[in-house]
Amino acid sequence: MTRFRPLGLVAAAVLTVAALAGGCAGPTTEPDPTTLPGPAQSSAQPSGRPGGTSPSPSSTPTPTPSAGTPSPIPTATPTGGPTPGPTTQPGTGPGEPDLSLVAGWTLEEKVGQVVMVGLPVKGPFQPTFDMVRDDHIGGVFLHGRTKAGRQPVKNLVDAAVDAAAGEREPLFVATDQEGGAVQVLRGTGFSDIPSAVDQATLDPADLRARSRVWGQELAAAGVNLNLAPVLDLVPQDSAQSNPPIGVFGRNYGYTAESVIVHGNAFAQGQRDAGVQTSIKHFPGLGRVTANTDTTAGVTDTVTGPDAPSVDVFDAGIAAGSGLVMMSSAVYTRIDPDAPAVFSPAAVGLVRELGFDGVIITDDLSAAVQVTGVPAGERAVRAVDAGVDLVLASAKPSVAASMVDALVARAQDDPAFAAKVDAAAARVVAAKSGL
Repeated sequence: MTRFRPLGLVAAAVLTVAALAGGCAGPTTEPDPTTLPGPAQSSAQPSGRPGGTSPSPSSTPTPTPSAGTPSPIPTATPTGGPTPGPTTQPGTGPGEPDLSLVAGWTLEEKVGQVVMVGLPVKGPFQPTFDMVRDDHIGGVFLHGRTKAGRQPVKNLVDAAVDAAAGEREPLFVATDQEGGAVQVLRGTGFSDIPSAVDQATLDPADLRARSRVWGQELAAAGVNLNLAPVLDLVPQDSAQSNPPIGVFGRNYGYTAESVIVHGNAFAQGQRDAGVQTSIKHFPGLGRVTANTDTTAGVTDTVTGPDAPSVDVFDAGIAAGSGLVMMSSAVYTRIDPDAPAVFSPAAVGLVRELGFDGVIITDDLSAAVQVTGVPAGERAVRAVDAGVDLVLASAKPSVAASMVDALVARAQDDPAFAAKVDAAAARVVAAKSGL
């Protein structure tokens, strides 16, 4: 396994897969597909949180998603390797962010970049729009399931982008478009993507070409980040007892070689289309026997720092993924005292692989594995461990308390404030190509 590799490439990413309790750990229930309704008019009062502003009628996004003729899919020229990203600026070391990117920003603006909020494709929309505007939120995650097709999704995305129009940086618009059981967006303008297990039967060059088309479909709808691919290494003989990954065929085969070759082909195809990627769920969910979305105490007693599953992520980082998503399982051979997403040892292991991009959480808003911790404290623990981007996708209403807790801790603790600065700088760097 490579340690302290030269600078990785920066891009970005996240995921949820069910309407009520979804998270990146895997599907739980499949909501009925629905046509996207129009965003509701705002009746909310100003948040009153630090940095909040009073919404005005003229600033409230009101476009109504509706069926229509899909716009042409943008084209991109395939490249022979990963999409280049920004590198560390002179005077900083490997893995160190360029803090000049957020120099002069308010604390509230920096915290906003560190939080990604769910935007349910079935609504309600306005609470997320209000948070994006009032709390400087830097990213939204399209959550749930829809068969409405490209144009209604594009209209919804446009409304979210309008809500962020006054911010310093463009909005990350993310979703889970893995294929198979985990595909948020369907209908006219979106291909039916096969599961990762089926994708792994394709020639890698063919898979990359197909993934480029799937990425173009996302880009045409305004999505610039796919919280995919899954790089979890699942033993074949225990796949059907692995609820988050193996049961749903979310793994790219059953060997490290297959996962690396085919997972990276999918990721490179997405990046060829201009869609950033997040590999997940570090250091691997392939050996757990419960789903962190629906179960507490999910623990892996096998995976350690030198496990084959970690080597797979090492290869995904080398191939150019801009984001790495942390698992919320506990790994006793890495840190027996905390879920990986709250563990400095587990998060630090990602940096030891030479990764200088964005480290993102799995959903922290509704996953049963972490709901024993107050919502605000979940965000604080993740950032304190070294995470850059906190995902509150399945239950976006808790994001407000996460923002408040991050601001309050940074105001009281200069060392934590420095971690917020670093996280925000990495997120901003990842947006340089948007």
